[in-house]
Amino acid sequence: MTQWRKAKRSGTGAQSNCVEVANLSGNIGMRDSKNPSGPHITLPAERFRELAAAIKRGAHDVP
Repeated sequence: MTQWRKAKRSGTGAQSNCVEVANLSGNIGMRDSKNPSGPHITLPAERFRELAAAIKRGAHDVP
């Protein structure tokens, strides 16, 4: 069974909606925690690390 998880800082309860991630046989899956049965995105692990690094440095911030 796939174990989806989200950041510890996202909190708990109704206000804790965020992106969840899961290890999917060497790839990383991402989904919206508000819609766990909905679609998800799958990236190779290296591409996920690149995306996470870009997000951390602000490359995808909305102006």
